[in-house]
Amino acid sequence: MTRICRGIKQQISPELVMFAALCALLVLRVPVAADLNALNCSQVKDAFTALGYSPDSVPTEETSGVNLRVCAPQRSCCNTEMEEIFSRRSSRDFEKLMDDTSEELRNVFVSGHKRFDDFFLELLENTERSLNEMFLRTYGKPYLQNAEVFQGLFSELKRYYTGGNVNLEEMLNDFWTRLLERMFQLLNSQYLITEDYLECISKYMEQLKPFGDVPKKLKSQVTRAFIAARTFVQGLAVGRDVANRVSEVSMSPACVGSFTRMLYCSQCRGLSTLKPCSGYCLDVMKGCVADQADLDPEWSRYIDAMLLVMERLEGPFNIESVMEPIDVKISEAIMNMQENSMQLSYQVFQGCGQPKPSGMSRSARGVPDTFSGRFSPYSPEELPTASAGTRLDRLVTDMKEKLKQFRKFWSSLPVSVCQGEDVASTGGAEDERCWNGREQGRFVPEVQTDGRTVNDPDVSRPDAVVRQQIMALRVMRNKLKNAYDGNDIYFQDSNEESSGSGSGSGVTDSDSDSFVTDAPVQEPENREEESSASSSVRPDVLLLLSFSALAVSDRWR
Repeated sequence: MTRICRGIKQQISPELVMFAALCALLVLRVPVAADLNALNCSQVKDAFTALGYSPDSVPTEETSGVNLRVCAPQRSCCNTEMEEIFSRRSSRDFEKLMDDTSEELRNVFVSGHKRFDDFFLELLENTERSLNEMFLRTYGKPYLQNAEVFQGLFSELKRYYTGGNVNLEEMLNDFWTRLLERMFQLLNSQYLITEDYLECISKYMEQLKPFGDVPKKLKSQVTRAFIAARTFVQGLAVGRDVANRVSEVSMSPACVGSFTRMLYCSQCRGLSTLKPCSGYCLDVMKGCVADQADLDPEWSRYIDAMLLVMERLEGPFNIESVMEPIDVKISEAIMNMQENSMQLSYQVFQGCGQPKPSGMSRSARGVPDTFSGRFSPYSPEELPTASAGTRLDRLVTDMKEKLKQFRKFWSSLPVSVCQGEDVASTGGAEDERCWNGREQGRFVPEVQTDGRTVNDPDVSRPDAVVRQQIMALRVMRNKLKNAYDGNDIYFQDSNEESSGSGSGSGVTDSDSDSFVTDAPVQEPENREEESSASSSVRPDVLLLLSFSALAVSDRWR
């Protein structure tokens, strides 16, 4: 036996010995290499548990991943149950990201709407209170007996501003007609003025122009200012509602899968510490918010329209500058009528006939001979800014800067989300230490462009809510455009010669800046007629005349 072994040994060459040794080493290294490439499912289990889930759901050994529907079909430590958990979690994560990213936008519109609305309402209330206090102190009993005329004016202005179906132009015409009727009765208290007679007087309103050019000027200023103010506040409400609704748009099933793959499929490969590559994050988000990106063009045009109306608010349509001196302007109109009371009465008598005497003496009303106090508007320190916290011009300046900041909000939403804390890698396009959807490595596919129409239809099907908001913005933009022109689209045909009014955003006033200042005046034919007309002026009305001269010392500020 020993002799045989010696013979075999002598026949083995050194080359064969070397070959046998190398084969032995390779056999020993194969299982070592396999161990190094195997997934460590215990690490996956630890990461899954850290998310707050039961470790029992995690496989003890890696699988082929062929049953997975979301994560790539490759070796994995996840199963379909874990995929379902990740999908539900990613939906909540997406909603929170959208909520956090749009929070500032929504707050700007919510707070802005409240601040402007409070300011305009307070301005109306303080203006009415100022007029009431000053007229009461100045005119006393005659004002108290006719206060409902002025109360009706402010009531209708407030009703219009708060959305009522009020035609501002017609309402203001009615106010001046009622004021003419009351003033004519005061000026001619010795006559019996019937309802039919007052109706006859109102027919001559345009011809007589008893209040001079004040009604025409004030009508143009008030209608344009209120159209701009109301439409702008309505615009803020629309922006607020659009932002709230669009930021809550639900995810499509394909988006849920893409978002889950981006955030959680790395867990299945034991790469839980890797963040998604920035390009990968942008690619997924552009698909998931493609509908919101389609909103962006109309949103930008809406913001531009809001900015234009704001220029009107701080310029020629400034409601604050119109309403603060309105008491002085109305007093000027009253003064104008009293100055021309003799000619006015004569013209009315010529057109409507001589009314019957009432039998009331001139002093029957017992109006005092003098008035205490001096009629004056608010001082700058008393301006209505308590609830708003600032003047209108400051409110406008602040809001303009904020609106400009959010002009391209929806198309920039993917960037805003992916730049958020702990969402994606910050290494840039060449970063290889990030999750690309399949493994660790640089994200190669080209980033999608904005909008639903250019993206994968499976990821971003058209959303009905977004389409509705696009239409709402389009309608609001049309209102804003009309308001910028001083037009109210709801009452454009109410009067062919002057500015529009009502419950919309404005109407065209082709001749709003040309005011007729000369009222038709006819001289009495003889002294007897002049004496007859002048006898209708009572002493208390003459006192109103002298006081009104003081009231307009600070005219048309």
